[in-house]
Amino acid sequence: MIKCIATDMDGTLLNAKQEVSEENIRAIHAAQEKGIDFVLVTGRAYNEVRYVLRKTGLTLPAICVNGGEIRDIEGNVSYSVGLDGPTGAKITSVFEDLDIYFELYTTEGTYTTDYEKGIQVLVDIYHTANPSQDVDKIRESADERFNQRLIHVIDNFNPIFDASDCHVYKFLAFSMDEELLMEASERLKKIGGLEVTSSGRNNLEVMHHEARKGNALRRYVEDKGISLEETMAMGDNYNDLSMLKIVGHSVAMGNSEPEIKDICKYETDTNDENGVAKAIMKALVQMEATQ
Repeated sequence: MIKCIATDMDGTLLNAKQEVSEENIRAIHAAQEKGIDFVLVTGRAYNEVRYVLRKTGLTLPAICVNGGEIRDIEGNVSYSVGLDGPTGAKITSVFEDLDIYFELYTTEGTYTTDYEKGIQVLVDIYHTANPSQDVDKIRESADERFNQRLIHVIDNFNPIFDASDCHVYKFLAFSMDEELLMEASERLKKIGGLEVTSSGRNNLEVMHHEARKGNALRRYVEDKGISLEETMAMGDNYNDLSMLKIVGHSVAMGNSEPEIKDICKYETDTNDENGVAKAIMKALVQMEATQ
């Protein structure tokens, strides 16, 4: 019996247009009508989650910044864990030494010191994956997405790290050079106390070692009186592993990395083929058949 469904957003619930399809919206409503708790589990900050939800009419609780915080259906924070200033400064030194573009997620918002480099990195990544797309249109979309995410441009991060109440949820770094990202990952692991993962081949995500999707999802369902065996989770990439490994019903997207498919019990279609909706409806049919 499934009592909770958790889904990743990028590459899972969202299609290539960064939208939630009508099929996925209907399936979520169908699950809710059956009394199933539905929660988003994402690497995105809450303001980005809220932006997406406004377009769908859905009202959902969310586990954000890879487990860095849990938000209830009204957006109130019920749990959070982050990095302190000295640790943030050490991570920054690694990325700056390797000249890797990165963004900083905090309780006050998302920050960067180089808007143009951030846009260019997004354009390069998207154009590599979609070479037939017009670069100017990609640039326009990148600008729009950058602004939607409400990223603040500042001169340096020292004021953030020096603050007595510094609370850094996540570092998100981008590079087309996968070997460079691997070098950064190895250096970061030497710092200790960090969770270093990825939501795609061209990025690194760095958080407090307790900030994992699996840890936050475990906390979320326990607070609801639901067991992990009664929980279904869907994802597509490495930062989803911690939650997919612990639930009773793990579902890999058709576009998932091979390692994700290997550890999941089930596989659905891709995010552009409404894989989330199909997995939900299949689970609901199976539940009705056993009742």
